[in-house]
Amino acid sequence: MESRSSTSSSSVGVINEKPLRAADTLCDQRQFCAGQTQKTLHLSRQEPHTGAMLAACLEFLGLALCVTGSLLVMVACGLPMWKVTAFIDSNIVVAQTIWDGLWMSCVVQSTGQMQCKVHDSVLALTQDLQTARALTVVSAVLGVVALTVTVAGAQCTNCLKDEITKARVVRAGGVIYIASGLFVLVPLCWMANNIIVDFHDPQVPPSKKREIGAAIYIGWAAMALLLIGGTLLCCSFSRGVRGAYPIKYAPTKTITTSGEFDKKFYV
Repeated sequence: MESRSSTSSSSVGVINEKPLRAADTLCDQRQFCAGQTQKTLHLSRQEPHTGAMLAACLEFLGLALCVTGSLLVMVACGLPMWKVTAFIDSNIVVAQTIWDGLWMSCVVQSTGQMQCKVHDSVLALTQDLQTARALTVVSAVLGVVALTVTVAGAQCTNCLKDEITKARVVRAGGVIYIASGLFVLVPLCWMANNIIVDFHDPQVPPSKKREIGAAIYIGWAAMALLLIGGTLLCCSFSRGVRGAYPIKYAPTKTITTSGEFDKKFYV
């Protein structure tokens, strides 16, 4: 009798052990999935990708420099101080100062009064002034186009969803900004060279000699900002900045009420 009772008790223990282990296994699976979910949420919230932050900073800095450069190009285009009267005579008292710009010429009296006259004919202008007009306007238009393209692909906007497409769009905006800086560089250097050559030419009378005006210096500063900002935009999405293997979090699997994984994750 004792042997039978012991055998029956052991068999009951074996029979009851299986559902206990199945329940423990299901409980362990739920705890494991819950722990993985919390870990994923913690990583996604507390540990942002350093490369993405650096890329965003470079993108913002490059865009700020390029926008400032485009505004300076527009200012330089409208200012009449491209060529300024050179005071090289022995007489210190000067009655008036002449400013020559792309669109008008101004005469500033010693009393502070200023009179400006728009150039009557485009064909009557010198070749350097005509070229400077065209290239400066093209540079300003390219700055507006580049701003639109860069904002469309920026990380702070949702115009585009794909990261690769956004990177290509931002690079295109940077290239357009660089082209804008090169377009404005040509007339600036041409005008400055002509002014320097005429200044040292003995055949040019002193009354017609000019000096480099403030508009040309502003244009050079704008050109430098455009080139630097466009380079930063081109480098903001490079692999060295964002990292060769960016962090991607997989979707978390959920467990149904029956204790099994949702079948939609196995499709």
